Amino acid sequence: MTKDVIALTAKMPDINTLLAGLFAGGPDLGVNSLAEGAVVQLCAPNGRPLVSVEAPLLIQVPGEAQRLLGADAGAPGVPYWWTEARASTAVEEGGRLAGSFAGRLAAVLGGTVWPPDAAHTDVVPLTPETATATPAPEAIPPAVDVLTDKAAVVIQDRPVVAMTSWLADALRTASASDRALQIVTPPPTSLTLPTRNALRGHPNRWVVQDPDCGYYDGLSGVQLHWQEGHFTPVESAEGAARIAKAFTPEPPPSPLGERQLLLSLHTTHPADEHLLLGGALEAAWQALTGTPPAGWSTAEPIALPWSRRQLTELARTRAQKNIPTWLTTIGTPDRPAIATTRITHTSAGIEEHITLTLGYAPDEAPPLDAITPLAETLATDHGLASMLTSLRTARRDLTIPPQFQAPPIPLSFTLGSDAVNAIGLTHAQHPQGGLRPAQLGPTARPALHYSLGGGTDPNSFATFQQLAGHLKAASGPDGSPR
Repeated sequence: MTKDVIALTAKMPDINTLLAGLFAGGPDLGVNSLAEGAVVQLCAPNGRPLVSVEAPLLIQVPGEAQRLLGADAGAPGVPYWWTEARASTAVEEGGRLAGSFAGRLAAVLGGTVWPPDAAHTDVVPLTPETATATPAPEAIPPAVDVLTDKAAVVIQDRPVVAMTSWLADALRTASASDRALQIVTPPPTSLTLPTRNALRGHPNRWVVQDPDCGYYDGLSGVQLHWQEGHFTPVESAEGAARIAKAFTPEPPPSPLGERQLLLSLHTTHPADEHLLLGGALEAAWQALTGTPPAGWSTAEPIALPWSRRQLTELARTRAQKNIPTWLTTIGTPDRPAIATTRITHTSAGIEEHITLTLGYAPDEAPPLDAITPLAETLATDHGLASMLTSLRTARRDLTIPPQFQAPPIPLSFTLGSDAVNAIGLTHAQHPQGGLRPAQLGPTARPALHYSLGGGTDPNSFATFQQLAGHLKAASGPDGSPR
């Protein structure tokens, strides 16, 4: 497995400081670089990687260290530098080398190390066994601990597993080679929403190592075992999957009245050189929190202050290479909110697929009265194609625990004016079950807003499915009107 050590420093780690840190193992160690210099590796004399160090990241968004490393994570005030090292624990010296590297950076540049007990500045000499050990037969990406024909396995011992650039690289590597990405964690670990979303696709898995029931899937609860080079479900004699008791403990854990408000947005815009993306997300954030988003990035931790212009430039550059853009947006620490956005260039134009989630304490009321006015704003000004709004009982901090969570309950569904026109206004206005949508925007070409309940009745999901079936019945297989 690997051990992660992070230096949080007030000053930028320049080349001289990085070299001083890399001498944590003495002058006999070698240095290698990967990913066009974005990753530097400290290697044994035989070339075996011992510590991989990612390029320092300037964090300009408050609260990221506490969100991802725990409330006690000490970090300098923003802006500060986040330098992450991953050490191989296949050799005895790996973890201590990473701790010495990070400790030296923090001592010279001013800052702290996570985890705190990993920091020191001692030289770590190699044992003869490490110095002469046979190098790994196959080059393995720095984030991957075990690579087989079927899986890229990443072992994480962090309070929160975020979709870091390390993990995104492991996911790309696994996908490109037709392997599963399988993340192994202890029970106390949780996932961020971007990581959970990335693991939804089969055969990727979150593997929880529980002392009582062995391994189980942290998202489905299915018991797992290692077989033929990957974690796979344990089946009963009848061939059914088994659910781990740790996934559904008795009594079940309760978030004590905490709730999450979820918005799933789809917008479409003409491919115009003057287009500025992010408007729908910013409008939703402003309507529901009273402030714009705090920051955005293509990976966690979130590094950049919110800027529609910058994210549009990134999306335009990637579109020219036929590459979709995936990014995460975060709110301020006092109002937990996080969004993932996927931007693609299709025959319909520039499409944004956005999932926005906001967290609320028991004494905080989700702003449900703001949903309908927001839907009208999005439909009128931001190219809304559709929006599903839901409410669920779940953690205010928006992390995902390895235990059963009740599914979200739909609150409302909004259909944009173009979609209404394609389906037909009369058909869209008269779904089964007596739903009567409100018209939003211009009378001649309205959007429709369907209220599905107050977010407490589980039958609302069946109502939404019935509505979706009714609307789909008016479209052909390609979504065009019949």
